[in-house]
Amino acid sequence: MTGRMGRAAAVCAALGVLWWATVRVVWLGVGCEDWGCLAPSVGLLVVISLVLLAGSVRVLDRVDVRPGRRVAAAAAGTLVVFRLAGEALPSWTSQWADLAAAGAAFAAAGAVAAFVTETKVARGWRLATGLALVALLPIALAMALARAGL
Repeated sequence: MTGRMGRAAAVCAALGVLWWATVRVVWLGVGCEDWGCLAPSVGLLVVISLVLLAGSVRVLDRVDVRPGRRVAAAAAGTLVVFRLAGEALPSWTSQWADLAAAGAAFAAAGAVAAFVTETKVARGWRLATGLALVALLPIALAMALARAGL
């Protein structure tokens, strides 16, 4: 099981770095700073994310993390939770730190997804993992409110 989680984490980390780099290139290519560019930019971001998600299914299947479709979907859901929870963290200006954070978030999401989709894992552990992910959101909100002094 740990080998499966490691392979999923490695695949997702590589895809996270690719996602980060692709998004940076798109933002530079769009190159505008007014609200008129928001819809096309977000649209491109969604397309990039969906293409990489579809690609991750094939790569996960190739490295024997099956079913790739379920693992990729679970990783995508986990990434949404991580992204929302990450809003509570302070931001940084370093692109290298941003790249490392993207790779780490994708890797963690891949490992979590491999764990919760493993048939040998007891249902209680999968449920506990899902509840822990859901619990991240109110904890992050409380942290953000505390940091803002509210």
